[in-house]
Amino acid sequence: MSYEQILFFRNFLFRAFLIGVGFALFYFIVTYAWWNTWAPWATSWFKIEEKEFGRLVLLFFLHMRLILVFFFLVPTLALHWMVKDKERADSVHP
Repeated sequence: MSYEQILFFRNFLFRAFLIGVGFALFYFIVTYAWWNTWAPWATSWFKIEEKEFGRLVLLFFLHMRLILVFFFLVPTLALHWMVKDKERADSVHP
């Protein structure tokens, strides 16, 4: 992979991670603000208890965290490490 491709993918994955964090915060704020409205709707529409609905919401945020960290942040950090190694090698051996 060329240096420019590594930079492109690193920047792409990091920006995707930041957008994902923004959406996660948005979902959390909306869920927290509208919990008293959505919980009764979910219990009546899907015939589940509020306790189970809370568990499903918690699992949603857990899975979102896992995807953001392991599919976006970890590859971004690995590519960043590769870029730093390449820059260090270029500065030592011009």
